[in-house]
Amino acid sequence: MKKLFWLLLLPLMAFLPRKEKTWVAIGDSITYLNDHPDETGNRITKGYLSLITERLPGLRYINQGHNGWTAVRIAKEFDQLKVPAADVYTIFLGTNDWWSGQPIGTFQDYKDSTGTTTVYGAFRTIVGKLRALQPHAPIILITPMQRVDFVYINNPKNNARGSYRDKKGQTLAHVVAAIDSIGRYEHCKVVDLYHQRGLQLPQLVHFKRLKDSATGQYRNYPYPAFIGLPYNPDTDEYPYPEAAIAATYDGLHPSDKGYKIIADALYRQIRHIYKH
Repeated sequence: MKKLFWLLLLPLMAFLPRKEKTWVAIGDSITYLNDHPDETGNRITKGYLSLITERLPGLRYINQGHNGWTAVRIAKEFDQLKVPAADVYTIFLGTNDWWSGQPIGTFQDYKDSTGTTTVYGAFRTIVGKLRALQPHAPIILITPMQRVDFVYINNPKNNARGSYRDKKGQTLAHVVAAIDSIGRYEHCKVVDLYHQRGLQLPQLVHFKRLKDSATGQYRNYPYPAFIGLPYNPDTDEYPYPEAAIAATYDGLHPSDKGYKIIADALYRQIRHIYKH
């Protein structure tokens, strides 16, 4: 009789609504812009959070992306962010730490929890805070993606050189290696966007439009031909017209194409957690 009961019940259970799960995405502008496409000149339509939750009904995201923030700042101000308990957390930080010259530190800073003066120490603080909120919730680490010369579409005076060179003696690859080592130590999944196919330096923009110093005429320079060429935000046209958009729309922030690559890579990790 019991066997018959379960045989009748199982098909009905398939139609029961799935219990909602919550995903908190901690990050910088690449995460933040998911909910602020107007700040991209409407050059994007959907970020990686929306793309993933569309594929996983019942998974709700909470966007804890903060424009321009570093891992160090997230760690210092974590308690003010009111991050809730959740079923899964992602941490997508590091590119702003590299550009702002935050010391990466050493793995010993992570092990010894030395505080928020290094990237390693900041990640230890963030991971520790998340473990205190929800001890058994999986944490997925996402490495920074590579970047070419960034020029902010809403204020071209806000610009930065790409990751093809070091900054203050540190490379973006050093940040990636730090995050990878943390993932191994904490047994966290790591989504490595730095080495992700489709997000390599030559694929980030089709070209950068700059004045030819010899003729004064604008030319489209592909990577790496534009490295070191002058750009004056006061007098020059915005260097990334729509035709320049590839995996990013401004040299740093993902386009729709770039967000799809990120979403596909992260989806492979998050779907396993979602199903349990």
